[in-house]
Amino acid sequence: MADTECRALRLVLTGRVQGVGFRPFVYNLARRLELAGWVRNVAGRVEILVQGTPVSLNRFQRELLDNAPPLARPVLEWATPAFPEATDPFVILDSAEGSPGQAHLPPDLFACDECLAEMRDADARRYRYPFINCTQCGPRYTLVEALPYDRSRTAMAGFPLCPACLQEYRDPMDRRFHAQPLACPLCGPHLTFVDTSGIRHREGALERATAALTAGRVVGIKGIGGYHLMCLAHDDAAVARIRRLKPRPHKPLAVMVPWQGADGLEGVRLLALPSPEEASLLTDAMRPIVLVRQRAHAPLSAGIAPGLDEVGILLPYSPLHHLLLDALGLPLVATSGNVSGEPVLIDPDQAEARLGHVAEAWLHHDRPILRPADDPLYRVMANSPRPLRLGRGNAPLELTLPRPLPRPLLAVGGQMKNTVALAWERRVVISPHIGDLDTPRGIDVFTQVGEKWQELYGVTAEQVVCDTHPGYHATRWARRSGLPVMTVGHHAAHASALLGEHGPDNPALVFTWDGVGLGPDGTLWGGEALAGYPGHWQRRATFRSFRPPGGDRAAHEPWRSLLALLWETGHESPVPAGMDLELLRRAWTKGVNAPATHAVGRLFDAAAARILGIERTSFEGQAPMMLEAAARGRGRATLLPLTPDLNGVWVTDWLPWLETVMEPLHDPNAAAADFHATLAYALRAQARILRDETGWQRVGLAGGVFQNRRLTEQSQTLLEEDGFTVLLSRQVPCNDGGLAFGQVLEAIYAS
Repeated sequence: MADTECRALRLVLTGRVQGVGFRPFVYNLARRLELAGWVRNVAGRVEILVQGTPVSLNRFQRELLDNAPPLARPVLEWATPAFPEATDPFVILDSAEGSPGQAHLPPDLFACDECLAEMRDADARRYRYPFINCTQCGPRYTLVEALPYDRSRTAMAGFPLCPACLQEYRDPMDRRFHAQPLACPLCGPHLTFVDTSGIRHREGALERATAALTAGRVVGIKGIGGYHLMCLAHDDAAVARIRRLKPRPHKPLAVMVPWQGADGLEGVRLLALPSPEEASLLTDAMRPIVLVRQRAHAPLSAGIAPGLDEVGILLPYSPLHHLLLDALGLPLVATSGNVSGEPVLIDPDQAEARLGHVAEAWLHHDRPILRPADDPLYRVMANSPRPLRLGRGNAPLELTLPRPLPRPLLAVGGQMKNTVALAWERRVVISPHIGDLDTPRGIDVFTQVGEKWQELYGVTAEQVVCDTHPGYHATRWARRSGLPVMTVGHHAAHASALLGEHGPDNPALVFTWDGVGLGPDGTLWGGEALAGYPGHWQRRATFRSFRPPGGDRAAHEPWRSLLALLWETGHESPVPAGMDLELLRRAWTKGVNAPATHAVGRLFDAAAARILGIERTSFEGQAPMMLEAAARGRGRATLLPLTPDLNGVWVTDWLPWLETVMEPLHDPNAAAADFHATLAYALRAQARILRDETGWQRVGLAGGVFQNRRLTEQSQTLLEEDGFTVLLSRQVPCNDGGLAFGQVLEAIYAS
């Protein structure tokens, strides 16, 4: 009798349960098990009332989590017995209002196999339709206006469904059941091609764009999270046009490769040599840009990644990209449609106004993009994917905090590679990459994210956390916000971001190496070993300081860092072509515009200036990247002395390496490898002596310098051979893109 008695159960699920087909899944599961009841969205949660026999209810609750849609990440918040209701067969109710602070907004999703097969089916209604999608694929973050996630609250609200689409939307057995971005050629968005004369064409837009690319044109193409500037990846003239006019003189350009072969990677293997981990990452649902070693004599323009041995490759992720690459059968440059350093552009008129001198034609569409999302970027290091940039496909990145926050806060990151983090209760949501905050558009998007995210999630920040550097725009914005402000040291944020992924309650030694960051002593840190845990860091080791003449100019003129090392130690200095150093030397001697730095990033600059002769760079990290690419072999380390200063901080002196490298260079490739090995051994020496003092075995590697695979892997190997446990970033970038997350951790543990 008890087995057939009708009972009821009320469940609430959180996590990623909106925009991923979760309600249709619940509906079909309940119908299959012959259960009555209902499911509905309430802000960021899904509420379910289900009733039937105990056996069926138990099976429902088990399959609800075990067999959820692939892109869903449901978390059962609670389940409790309820009174049975007189209901019809199981139904989906309209969304109810609730606290948006419970919302979990999914990132933009790639085009699924079923939709791609349908798009290529000549008999299908959506044949060659570039905006095909279903509950398991398509845009989310970039088109959601407000939560809960319903069509009326998205950028698709202006596209009423035609009868055929409406029938699919209402059919529980259809994979487009309650797919909010649903569209077709009759009722959905369309493409428009703008030719070199400025004439707009709606008919044949895709074919015209393909023809323009084939003819060697640079075409601005609107995608999911913004525009790309695209051209044939083997076309030297088109690549040179992008570089000259964007301008982007040297920074690598991403290459989008057609999906070919059984695993999709046949085209990739013609250009590069992906490892198994890189191959898996390329085909991941994120569809990120992945740095992969380039083949010798690959059919790519030499202008794609000058001076480097890797190329950034991504596979097509939107239906439009698949259609373009299917037609061309060739790789395309797919660089961000922006003025260098700014967030990617999303508006057609603004794109044409800002990039009309670069793009010779345009492929627009009329589906609005509500907020930009650049492509995510990864590098495989130590056999695991490491994020270098969050973006379309993996952001908003939501993580669970180790402790609840006493009040909601907004962490605003740093000046470069900016991201913003909104945190409340035990949740933190990290924004996609915004960019550098030294341009008006970068500042505009930063401001929009800081303000609009609070509206989107229904959370009002009661505190702002920022970097201690008073000149950062994010810091100035925080000061103007009218909210209580907490400042966090740059390198403390780096260290805390890493421990936020690896258990912040257990102390560790964290090496925070980067190019610049203001230390509490007023010098520019960047070669620090911090001991402790979030909110409680102590500087225990560093590198000998030096003073690059010209201050900030050293970031793009590596010879200045080399001069500083030489002048600090009384060595004669080579004179850059056309440079009179007498005035500069006098200013340096007097300490004018020559702030002291401990930064390992500047040591990399000095090494690149000496070994490779690099005097000027056009983007952050260029010289270190070229030095890594030049390195060959394991390298021979120069052992560097390590002595305590008056405060008990251990200081590594780079002088023995400098004396070695200033001797005549017979093999630059070996010298580059030697430099990396020297730093790896110096790191281990610091770790050993700090372990003797603290007894701690956990060692973290944080900061932008550890984007360098050679240094990171050599350091990890040496440390693990010595019995250390090595912590590397897994979900949050180790560079300044992770600062906002680290600031949140600092706020938690300082309270």
